[in-house]
Amino acid sequence: MEKITLREKIIRTAGELFYSNGYNSTGINEIIDKCSIAKATLYSHFKSKEDICIAYLTQRHEVFLTSLKGYVSKRKKGKNQLLAIFDFLRDMYREEDFYGCWALKTLGELSPKQKRLLGVIQKQKKDLLLYLGEVVGENIINISKAETEKISGGLYLLYDSAITESYLFKNDWPIYMSRSIAPSLFADSELV
Repeated sequence: MEKITLREKIIRTAGELFYSNGYNSTGINEIIDKCSIAKATLYSHFKSKEDICIAYLTQRHEVFLTSLKGYVSKRKKGKNQLLAIFDFLRDMYREEDFYGCWALKTLGELSPKQKRLLGVIQKQKKDLLLYLGEVVGENIINISKAETEKISGGLYLLYDSAITESYLFKNDWPIYMSRSIAPSLFADSELV
């Protein structure tokens, strides 16, 4: 059985609440109650709810990116790897309580003053975009930097749209639609 630290328990518990109920709808006292800890214990690990949210976003992103990279690497080179992000999303949609993108869900609740959280989310989205650029570069022969950016940017936008719309409609048709549109981004390219 996996033994987790109290800090990890706080992050997991708060993360589940942030993801299912929303960042603004989740209070510190609810986190404390769900963790069965004292307020002083929580504040000995985190200075604020924002710090807990940053830890949650960071952990969730790291797990997501590691899982996505492993998923893509197991696919056959070429079109299969280029479309793998949509298959990965489809599996996420089917396997867990799906409330859309944890980062975009949090973003929708931020005020203009919450620049630290905004910065974390922007960095995570940039990480995904850069990774998609790597996938494009590894699967398309003789591709320019401009074309790499165009294709990876298109894949990124289709992915983000699919995750948001699948949550909105409580259906996976947007994932299938995005996956079916994606090959038009690299239709004129020579695949590995």
